Amino acid sequence: MNTLPIAPLFARIVDDLATHGWSQQTIFIPTDLTTELAKECHKRAQCGELEPAAIGRGEAKIVHENIRGDHIQWLEAGDHHAVDRYLALIEQLRVAINQTLFLGLEDFESHFALYPPGAFYAKHLDRFRDDDRRVVSCVAYLNEQWLPGQGGELRMYLEDERIYDVAPQAGTLMVFMSAQWPHEVLPATRDRLSITGWFRRRA
Repeated sequence: MNTLPIAPLFARIVDDLATHGWSQQTIFIPTDLTTELAKECHKRAQCGELEPAAIGRGEAKIVHENIRGDHIQWLEAGDHHAVDRYLALIEQLRVAINQTLFLGLEDFESHFALYPPGAFYAKHLDRFRDDDRRVVSCVAYLNEQWLPGQGGELRMYLEDERIYDVAPQAGTLMVFMSAQWPHEVLPATRDRLSITGWFRRRA
């Protein structure tokens, strides 16, 4: 079967996933796109379209701000031209991962996430205990001019008790195996914006 060449950026992510189970790319989303996405996220928040995020799923879902304090809205193709541009970029990554790692990723679900100052998300894994569809997590950051000391890092708990912190700087993409790496979101001193999503396989 013929396959298309994989762009260098996507190839680096795929190689990192194969070797380490995670990848950080500090320049993934074009600057103009991060600006548009951040404006759209803020606009939706100001219109009251973002809702407090819950933990659990189905009938067990509950809002618990002592565990998770972000406000979210799920994204759909056709929502906004900037959202469509981002989803098109992510689709290229899905194809590249499948082409090399054969993970059987079928789709992608994602949402805007806004953490108000002081909000956090306690240590957790991204896969539900009774649902293994989420395979690869992707977090894209939309925060321009994020400064040291403003907090909001994604804290990864790696092997050998290592801790690795990722600053939520605009344009950065963090990709990792959903069931492999516990992580948390640290509180920040300003609004923290991202698009959080998951590549999923068939149940």
